[in-house]
Amino acid sequence: MKAQLDVIGIVVEDMGRSLAFYRLLGLEVPPEADGRPHVEATLPGGLRIAWDTVETIRSFHPDWEPGSGQGVSLAFRFDTPAEVDEAYRELVSLGYEGVREPWDAFWGQRYALVHDPDGNGVDLFAPGDPTG
Repeated sequence: MKAQLDVIGIVVEDMGRSLAFYRLLGLEVPPEADGRPHVEATLPGGLRIAWDTVETIRSFHPDWEPGSGQGVSLAFRFDTPAEVDEAYRELVSLGYEGVREPWDAFWGQRYALVHDPDGNGVDLFAPGDPTG
């Protein structure tokens, strides 16, 4: 069997709040999408990311319940370590949950962890300072 990953799906309680978070990270989603039950954006390279409200998911899977634990996260790459720091500060200042403040990871990247409005893990990272 051969399959191609085509869509990353995220289930959301509040579409507008979730899209506002991802717009801050550079995803281009038009403002009129905030009230829709299903929204998609195509990423560079053709991969799509999609958001569905809980109601949309339950329309075809009535017994759906959010999973427990945090098995999947999205990672957003920045060009510089300073941009990671800035993005983390901005997201936390806007009320999003900061999980771990930026640090210089042993694997050579500047890294930080936040949660989106629905508690999904979002990693912020940049290549480390090659002179450091």
